[in-house]
Amino acid sequence: MPDTTARLPEYDALLDTSGLYCPEPVMLMHNRVRDMAPGEVLQVVATDPATTRDVPKFCQFLGHELMEQHTTDEIYRYFIRLAG
Repeated sequence: MPDTTARLPEYDALLDTSGLYCPEPVMLMHNRVRDMAPGEVLQVVATDPATTRDVPKFCQFLGHELMEQHTTDEIYRYFIRLAG
């Protein structure tokens, strides 16, 4: 039987935006990455489906690497490595 438990990447900081809607998750992400060093990984947890569009655009615009994204039970998880 295959292992169905996904191994999530390690991260340096967690930002839980559950219950918040656009544009709040992205605004909080901007604030959080200011306090982090290049190369660190931020995990963002969200419940707003709009983040599936907004987070990749945020990463592309600022040059961050969207390492992984997962959706389970309407919870969206993003792992972002900060640009240097």
